[in-house]
Amino acid sequence: MADAKQLQPIIIKRVKKGGHAAHGGAWKIAYADFVTAMMAFFLLMWLLGSTTEGDKKGISEFFSAPLKVALNGGNGSGASTSVINGGGTDITKQVGQVKVNTEDPISKKKTMDAVMAEVAKQDAKKLNALGQKIAAAIANNPTLAEFSSQIRLETTPDGLQIQIIDDQRRPMFDSGSATVKPYMRHILRAIGVALTDVDNKVSLDGHTDRAPYGSGERGYSNWELSADRANASRRELVSAGMPEQKLARVMGLSSSLPIEPQDPMAPANRRISILVMTREAEARLLGQTRQTTWASVDTSSH
Repeated sequence: MADAKQLQPIIIKRVKKGGHAAHGGAWKIAYADFVTAMMAFFLLMWLLGSTTEGDKKGISEFFSAPLKVALNGGNGSGASTSVINGGGTDITKQVGQVKVNTEDPISKKKTMDAVMAEVAKQDAKKLNALGQKIAAAIANNPTLAEFSSQIRLETTPDGLQIQIIDDQRRPMFDSGSATVKPYMRHILRAIGVALTDVDNKVSLDGHTDRAPYGSGERGYSNWELSADRANASRRELVSAGMPEQKLARVMGLSSSLPIEPQDPMAPANRRISILVMTREAEARLLGQTRQTTWASVDTSSH
């Protein structure tokens, strides 16, 4: 009996555990959403940090009254279109424009100085091109090239000065009169054609030497002669197509401004001087203020 118990088999039961169930992909989607949200948050922080006050006000007004801004527009409705500061306090202006405080004389002067400097730059460029155009017209014309030694082009602070000087062997006018010599007429008309498309005003002066006129200073003198020669030159310029209204001044200066002061009787002192004026010189001559000159100039083409 005891042996039967000892020989009874021992049964060991082993429970085989199943493997872990495969995880789903939902956590990946959640993580991607989290990363995207963080990226959007940091982008929002960066945009808020670099947005101007004008943009912020426009955004604020859009969300507070979207229909009003969308339909009517107005101040702050996206008038500032860039994160770069425009430089002014007026948020209704486009980026880069500045609202000038006209009550602040220092701010007003600085703004006017900057505009006038730009105008002077434009004038210098335009007058330099005009000088080259006139020089080329003279050089390319065999008739005019012969008299090139009597034509002087010079850039001055007041503009482009064109001087046609007399020559002992080749006078510009008949002696003691304002009758224009044929070669002088060709020169004046070539210059008149070149000045046709120029916006700047022109000053025209006649000059003589120191030799007294026959009837004396109390009668018809060098003053009248220089003025008559200046007007004769004006007629030739206008005949060539230069508009009459382009002339700001026609004067006879007699021998008061000799080109060769050491020799008052030199033929070169007998001359016609044509000055294509800068805007600044024109304003001084016509007695205009800088504000008037500024208002008449378009600076958007710089």
